[in-house]
Amino acid sequence: MTTQSTNRPETRLATRLAFLVGGFSLACWAPLVPFAKARLGVDDGVLGMLLLCLGLGSVAAMLATGMLSARYGSKPIIIAGGLGLALTLPLLTIASTPFTLGIALAAFGAFLGSLDVAMNIHAVEVEKSSDQPLMSGFHALFSIGGFIGSLLVTLLLSVGAGPFVATVLCAALMIIAIVVAWPRLLKTVPSEDAPLFAIPRSFVMLLAILAAITFLVEGAILDWSALLLTTQGLVNTSHGGLGYMLFAIAMTIGRLGGDRITAKLGDKAMMLWGGLVAVIGFVVLLLSPIAILAMSGFLLIGFGASNIVPVLFRKGGTQTVMPAGLAIAAITMTGYAGVLIGPASVGFVADHVGLPGAFWMLALLFCAAPFCAGVVTRNRDQGEAGTETHASYRSVDT
Repeated sequence: MTTQSTNRPETRLATRLAFLVGGFSLACWAPLVPFAKARLGVDDGVLGMLLLCLGLGSVAAMLATGMLSARYGSKPIIIAGGLGLALTLPLLTIASTPFTLGIALAAFGAFLGSLDVAMNIHAVEVEKSSDQPLMSGFHALFSIGGFIGSLLVTLLLSVGAGPFVATVLCAALMIIAIVVAWPRLLKTVPSEDAPLFAIPRSFVMLLAILAAITFLVEGAILDWSALLLTTQGLVNTSHGGLGYMLFAIAMTIGRLGGDRITAKLGDKAMMLWGGLVAVIGFVVLLLSPIAILAMSGFLLIGFGASNIVPVLFRKGGTQTVMPAGLAIAAITMTGYAGVLIGPASVGFVADHVGLPGAFWMLALLFCAAPFCAGVVTRNRDQGEAGTETHASYRSVDT
């Protein structure tokens, strides 16, 4: 597949809007979960199965998107994914039975998964035509979109707007963003000989495993950090969410500044030192006897981990041992699997060695990032682009 080689600000804007819509749409659903449970009158077990439909839809679509993007490019998938999210979001508020909500969640997850893969493929192409790294900034927009979406839906619900009205308003904003991005997205020339499936090679598998570890850590902190802080007696129950809040803020700030740092230091240093900072954050969190020190641990984990995934996606998009679209789909799917199994795996380990022991396990797993930094970022004959200098970010489009 060949790509319109361009370094126009419009293409960057379109990519940022795609990431913004992705984070925004997912966050719009989160405040609606209690309403869905009350409307259907289901217990926690049924609700958990319904939420699993979203994940299953996402994973299935990620696999299909990798195949389709290799043949048709990322632009039509971004458009379809973004508009599909906007159209299905209000349906989540009016589904009247568990079956219909499950179908709606699966469709919503499918559109989200396809957008997730396609926007990362598009981001790689845009970055290739630039003279500087851009991936961290794109991923920061996903986090900012999540914050805006959650805040907006919460505000609309708090002033008396019903779930359906709130989601219709949010859907309208998403449609506007996609319409603005539409003509600015990169056009690609389909490659007739692009395979629809390729078994991930060893290098891509390494990237996928590292992505899974990073997403696993993020998901575990989301679901277990409050319980860790409260059971350790560091904060009371009402303040348990402060840990994840600080982690999320640090993650977003780290990504907003990550491109400038990567341009100066390179991907290897970003992975090496970022991974070490995150591991040190775990040590500070788990050994601190007072709350303020423990909270600084969350900041360190967020800052350190913030730019690991952007590096992994960049390397997946620039290697040539398999089609970039399929590689990014594999990395995305495996990373998402880490989010899905992370909370459950932490709970399983905590049952045997306690919650602090489970967090030590996360710290040990995250050591893989700095340990593999040299392997992931090494220049290779197979075509992975090196990023040790600023100039290495210049266009490699054909």
